[in-house]
Amino acid sequence: MAKKDTSRYIHKLRSKYRLIIYNDITFAEVWHMRLSRLNVLTFFSAIVLAVVAAVVSLVAFTPLREFIPGYPDSKTRRNIVQNAQRLSSLEQKVQRWTLYNDNLNRILSGQEPIDIENAGDTSLEQRYQSIITHHSIDDSLFRRQVEEMEQQNLTMLSPPENLSGVGSLHFFPPVRGKVVAAFSPQEQRFGVSIAAASGSAVMAALEGTIVAAGWTIENGYVITIQHSLNIVTVYKNNKQLLKQVGMYVNAGEIIAVTGAGEDSGALAFEIWNSGTPVNPEQYIVF
Repeated sequence: MAKKDTSRYIHKLRSKYRLIIYNDITFAEVWHMRLSRLNVLTFFSAIVLAVVAAVVSLVAFTPLREFIPGYPDSKTRRNIVQNAQRLSSLEQKVQRWTLYNDNLNRILSGQEPIDIENAGDTSLEQRYQSIITHHSIDDSLFRRQVEEMEQQNLTMLSPPENLSGVGSLHFFPPVRGKVVAAFSPQEQRFGVSIAAASGSAVMAALEGTIVAAGWTIENGYVITIQHSLNIVTVYKNNKQLLKQVGMYVNAGEIIAVTGAGEDSGALAFEIWNSGTPVNPEQYIVF
């Protein structure tokens, strides 16, 4: 019996009906549509679901959700955070006041008071002590580059008023050859390029101490010598270095061999006086 009632109900849902619109004056049929109860139920269910989805979307993704009773707005959330911070601060103050009163009682009873500074929360300190930091490869390379720049003291400053210290010295030519690129600070060329045969010996222009010696991508092997009177000479585009950092060399002593960098065999030679580059051609005949 129940199965028969179910079949009858399904049949009623699928039964077709005709919805007709007539002209009220001429009774002519204007429009009609065939439908069933199942079609009507499905149509209105789809409308209800669409409305519910639209309302949920508006509430979830627009500021309209702040108008819902009980939902906290941005100001309420900000106040919650501020109150939490104030509560934490008050707790710390209460702990300090409690410790202060305990210390007063200890002092009055002849006992040793508790150190307030050591009685604080040490969880953060322990957490930071457990952190292990490591220098990355890029950071180490950058630190080394900065240290080399500081050793060479290659900072472009205004020309000093008195260059008598450089003029009073006798420079030994670092290599014999022809100057192919002149001194031009405007073009970021702080020395001269001297063309020489590849493999020529590079000699120290003055006596001094090697403060930097290493290889670079732009200038091949570079060696830097610190002299007296705060004078530094730099020798670039070398193929091989014969001296190391910390060694003391005399004027004319061989320190490197040419033949590297952009111009093979051309030695880039610089003179720096108190951090300011000077034109080597004013003091040396190459």
